[in-house]
Amino acid sequence: MIGAPLGWLGIIRIGLVQTALGAIVVLMTSTINRVMVVELALPAIAPGLLVGLHYGVQVLRPRWGYGSDIGGRRTPWIIGGMAGLALGAVGAAAGTALAGVSPAWGLAVATLSFLAIGVGVGAAGTSLLALLASQVEPRIRAGAAATVWIMMIAGFAISAPLAGHFLDPFSPARLVGVTAAVAAVAFVVATLAILGVEPARGPAPSSAPAPGEAPAPRPSFGAALRDVWADARSRRFAIFIFVSMLAYSAQELVLEPFSGVVFGLTPGGSTKLSGVQHSGVLFGMIAVSLVAARGRGRWYGSLRAWTVLGCAASAVPLVGLAGAGLAGPDFPLRPCVFALGFFNGVFAVAAIGSMMELANGAPSARQGTHMGVWGAAQAVAFGLGGLCGAAAVDLARGLVASPTSAYGVVFLCEAALFLASAVLAASLGRASQAVRPSAPLQARSEGAAA
Repeated sequence: MIGAPLGWLGIIRIGLVQTALGAIVVLMTSTINRVMVVELALPAIAPGLLVGLHYGVQVLRPRWGYGSDIGGRRTPWIIGGMAGLALGAVGAAAGTALAGVSPAWGLAVATLSFLAIGVGVGAAGTSLLALLASQVEPRIRAGAAATVWIMMIAGFAISAPLAGHFLDPFSPARLVGVTAAVAAVAFVVATLAILGVEPARGPAPSSAPAPGEAPAPRPSFGAALRDVWADARSRRFAIFIFVSMLAYSAQELVLEPFSGVVFGLTPGGSTKLSGVQHSGVLFGMIAVSLVAARGRGRWYGSLRAWTVLGCAASAVPLVGLAGAGLAGPDFPLRPCVFALGFFNGVFAVAAIGSMMELANGAPSARQGTHMGVWGAAQAVAFGLGGLCGAAAVDLARGLVASPTSAYGVVFLCEAALFLASAVLAASLGRASQAVRPSAPLQARSEGAAA
């Protein structure tokens, strides 16, 4: 930790950056998606591929984390990433408007813009998490993780309805104007919130070269990445993040169609059911942050224990949903979906807190690279999750005659992924143990940190 640890005011300021980030991203994944499919009558695969592209480019997160490591400052990467995100959002709106006149040119502009969005989210998000991990005291990590993620969800909740209000009556010009306004406000809020949060990093006296001695060379990105991946616990954590987030995101495109096909819910009813799930997520996050903060030294203060519990417990309502069609209309659908959201929130906030602990155990000159590796695993899982979930339903429908059985097979597969995630989380060992790089690279890192 460099300088004084962050208090709650500093954590809330970092959370405001997440709020701003979420306010822009939700317009790209929901509003732009809807306009392309409904108003412009483009194939649904078009926005789907664009959203997938913004996830795909985030495999470069380790490189951006490495850049903030060797640069010695994370704030420029956060502000620069937010600038790229804001400009990309305006470009995506302009491309969508242009697609109404020239689909080819409009989609070309939107493609470049979604690339910028992915770069912006990855660069800002990776450095933001690395900063949070390095400056938060262990006793409040769960609360800090919950606060920052709840504030990001607040960005979704505030931006989407406000933008929807000002978009009516719809016009392409209004879409660009509203998006530009949201992006500008979000960028200003994020910039003002983050300035001054990061403590100054002075040069390490021990790493200064002696007179006439050449400074220690900085490790290359490839060497840094190999060292992070060579650490067994860091590697297992990346695999855990990928598997658990694959299970988590696979629900996104499955739950609402399932409720309509099996239970006959209207589109409005399905949307309300999604709200029930998200409410459960929030309650789960809040519950873990409160309990873990009071359980230091006890089992219920262990973020690893909550991660294992959240993953294992998430499988239970999924098994229930798999058998829901057999139970008929008397099945308690909403309580089951709320329980799924609750345990998803438990595992998510505990996993984020564990990620912060693992990164904080690494040398300061390597924390961004660690966060980048884990962030890349999460982004790839999110990109594949929705696609795999929807494709699995289609595949199951081809193998079994009943749609109810097809959805049941998919929910059982997701439950199996969560159980596998619980096993992986349990194998991580104590998350509070330091992540140690190999000795040669650590020596080079200490020189680079100067």
